[in-house]
Amino acid sequence: MDIAAGRIGLPTQGANVASAVEVAADEPGNALGAHCRVRGSIRPIDPNAPLINFQLNLPQQWNQKLIHFGGGGFNGRLIDGTETVRFGPPDKPAPLALGYATFGDDSGHQSSSITDGRFAADDESLANYGGQSLKKTHDVVMQLVQAHYGGAPKKTYFLGTSTGGRDALAYIQRWPADYDGVIANEPALNYSGTRLSNVAVGRALYANGGAGWLNIAKTLLVQRTVLQACDRLDGAVDAIVSNVESCRLLNAQILASLRCSGGTDNGDGCLSDAQLATVRTIESPLVFNGYSLANGVTRAGGYNLLEGALVAGPYTTRNLGTRPVPANPATSADANMYVTGDQWVKFFVTRLEAFDSLGFDPVAPGSWSARVAEVSAITDATNPQLSPFLARGGRLILLHGLADEVISPNSTIDYYQQLIATVGADAVERSVRFYTVPGMGHGTGVFIPSWDSLAALESWVEGGLAPATGVAMDTVAGSFGRTRPLCRFPAWPKYRGSGSLDAAINYSCVQEVGDPLACPHLPGAATHYKGGNSLGEELDVLVDPATLAYTVTIDASLDRAAGTQRTGTLTAQGQCKYASAENGAVFSFAAGGVLQGGVAAPAGGSFTPLIAFQNSFENAATPTVFNPVANIFNAAGAQQGAGAATPYAGAVRLRNAGTFQYCRDPVTNGFMSYDPNCTQTEKGYISWVAARQAFDVRTTSPSGGATTTGGTLTGSMVIGLVGGSAVPLHLVRESATNRGMRLMAPQQSLAAGAADGLYAMASVQGETREATVAGSGFNLGGAAAGLSYDTPVPGVAQADAGRPGHFIFNQGVLAFVSSSGASAALDIGVRH
Repeated sequence: MDIAAGRIGLPTQGANVASAVEVAADEPGNALGAHCRVRGSIRPIDPNAPLINFQLNLPQQWNQKLIHFGGGGFNGRLIDGTETVRFGPPDKPAPLALGYATFGDDSGHQSSSITDGRFAADDESLANYGGQSLKKTHDVVMQLVQAHYGGAPKKTYFLGTSTGGRDALAYIQRWPADYDGVIANEPALNYSGTRLSNVAVGRALYANGGAGWLNIAKTLLVQRTVLQACDRLDGAVDAIVSNVESCRLLNAQILASLRCSGGTDNGDGCLSDAQLATVRTIESPLVFNGYSLANGVTRAGGYNLLEGALVAGPYTTRNLGTRPVPANPATSADANMYVTGDQWVKFFVTRLEAFDSLGFDPVAPGSWSARVAEVSAITDATNPQLSPFLARGGRLILLHGLADEVISPNSTIDYYQQLIATVGADAVERSVRFYTVPGMGHGTGVFIPSWDSLAALESWVEGGLAPATGVAMDTVAGSFGRTRPLCRFPAWPKYRGSGSLDAAINYSCVQEVGDPLACPHLPGAATHYKGGNSLGEELDVLVDPATLAYTVTIDASLDRAAGTQRTGTLTAQGQCKYASAENGAVFSFAAGGVLQGGVAAPAGGSFTPLIAFQNSFENAATPTVFNPVANIFNAAGAQQGAGAATPYAGAVRLRNAGTFQYCRDPVTNGFMSYDPNCTQTEKGYISWVAARQAFDVRTTSPSGGATTTGGTLTGSMVIGLVGGSAVPLHLVRESATNRGMRLMAPQQSLAAGAADGLYAMASVQGETREATVAGSGFNLGGAAAGLSYDTPVPGVAQADAGRPGHFIFNQGVLAFVSSSGASAALDIGVRH
């Protein structure tokens, strides 16, 4: 039987049925009931492209329903439609045995391996894999069903997992009228982002001769450490990390505990800095620089390696490989993630079989960016505009394991949130269910759920009964039969505190109001913080922890009248970070009563970063005494005038009498060891002003001796007290062309590791971003660099060309001054 090309919705040269075999109910080995097995192929437009092979199963006792099964991996093998429902009840027969007509195809090419990407070198074959084979096969099958039964199906469903989940979503995004309901398990929807992430992981593992590679012992160490820290956060010690987002708050502590002394590889009991960087690469989202994928996607979700995902051990079949240097092409001896990324670079993007994928930069692919975007438009399923599908009554069930080690659940979460933003929360509530499963990997993990998703979908589509919280049974051999509630995102199952740990009834799906690891640094009562911002404005911040209301009062400024106020309400973001109404500024509360944030700029839509202190040094007594805070410091900051801000770096001595002297290197105009005879100098003194709870700064002649009289008022100083130590903040207000902020830190040796941690940062360009310090590694806003400590002077860390500049550190406060004119002059932040 032939089907003409004109009866298929996409270009082909027609289709033909190669065989139609009646399979008797009692045929040996047949548990699927009496049915007709139809196999055929669809001819390509390009005679050099492969065929699309398909199989359709027509049960003798038809229930007038049709199920399309999606594929997996790089496909290439025939999906024959005889399978059971993925993650369905283990004792439930395959849909074909229950009377469903079922079908699938091979995605338009043939291969013995689902990680063989060579087919993608052919345009038509790639387009078929990207989704076109699904539509072509559907159109052929619908005609065969009509011819066999004399009528069309009453209901049609699409079921897919992994690539098949991507298939399901791609189909309803492109051809919304063909299916009534869809199940997309662990969908590879951000397909190109996933492959780019695969390459990023490979580069982290294998750079510098494999310095970042983790063997099985080290990988298992990471997994044990995470479990020890996070298993209890859901109330049950059950080897499942259910409270994933609370666990994420412990990333910095977990990584710090894993670090080898000195950051060098000291054996299987710890991780070197390079290996920690690999863990961070696996964990962190991959953010693209200067380009985007289809549908405006700008990142790929990270894997929850520090929240329970497994890439080694008995609960997964994927690992980071058995050797520190990969083959080209990568093989099964190399990291599972990298194998698929390598194939994708070679055949989807460059189409150069010998290409070394480790030389491909997934963050900024350069001349390959356009091709990546082109491939993304072919293969990705990230279009959140599902209104045409939902409006006709379509229903969608999404399910993803939070410990997925192959397809990031965070990309699915990103898509779900974008779906809500696009079609509206009401439409999503009516028509979409998204379940996340703690402990579930990519068909692997410590908890593999079993639940009747097909029955839930049918009841919804056909009976109007929307799925609620379900019950999932574990099918892992060692824990088979235990149950947990199947919670809708963003809820997770929390143990009630009594009863069997293995019974779902003893758990509740919760969304914690306030994280269980609530910010320990938020004040207990309404509290004033005194400090300033990068324009040199002196200010007071009042925070009420009960309501999260805040008031910023300008106490001294060249731009705004004293007493000017800004008010708003903070919104918790986790990790002691709170969104504000200050043009995107995020407030972060740090140990020792330090507040980092921002205040809306006097003009424009940006913000200026601020640092303020709950406790500060005052000097109201007579005679004045500065001994508790006098010291030699390094100073880092920014000077702002009519144009862009410029970095400031130097040394400063604050003396017992309250006089000060700045010194800057005459060659670099930067840091130097303090020298009272320095030639590039500023001098002055500070005096306490009780009304403002700050010190006035008066500048005196640079050529004169130290004095505490006369001089010109050029700003103010707030000397924060953090853990009893001084953290001086000089707010410069000399003129409209010379104003800014300078943070001080003692000019004494800064050891590698002393400043380690994760930082909430804000730049003078009004950017909010993260920074990580880990031994000799530094990352600011995604730009990684190596660090040299006590360079060029004690107390200063120099970052290399990856993010050129220097930072100083004082009691959890970090100030980074850039050496690159393309970057912000100053980033300032706090460790959280």
